[in-house]
Amino acid sequence: MRGAVAISCGLMALSVAACASTDAAAPVPFSPEYSGVRTALLEGDLVNFLVEMKGARGASDVEAYAECAAAQYALIRGYGFARHVRTNVDNQGSLWRADAVYTISPALPRGLSTIDAEVTVQNCAENGIPTV
Repeated sequence: MRGAVAISCGLMALSVAACASTDAAAPVPFSPEYSGVRTALLEGDLVNFLVEMKGARGASDVEAYAECAAAQYALIRGYGFARHVRTNVDNQGSLWRADAVYTISPALPRGLSTIDAEVTVQNCAENGIPTV
């Protein structure tokens, strides 16, 4: 019986600790400021995207902004797909920058990091991320 009481008390302590940690982890409001996109055709189908934003929660937010820009750019050029080549992210205080390179193409390119431009632009709009 003594063991059952110890286990019961232990479980109760864990549940109280879980409740306490949930209250302390209140979500941080996300209110990004998208500062614009610069594009540069590098060579052939390679395109460089430089994006800036404030209020990002982390690198993934500015990377998503660059992906949205690449998807819209592909559509503007009459292409349906893009493939991620690389992204470098820099953070200085509240200012986040991404320097990303994508290839654009009319057909699904080879590789693992491909995006369907039309679907991606729609997802960006639903998530409030501007495109080019």
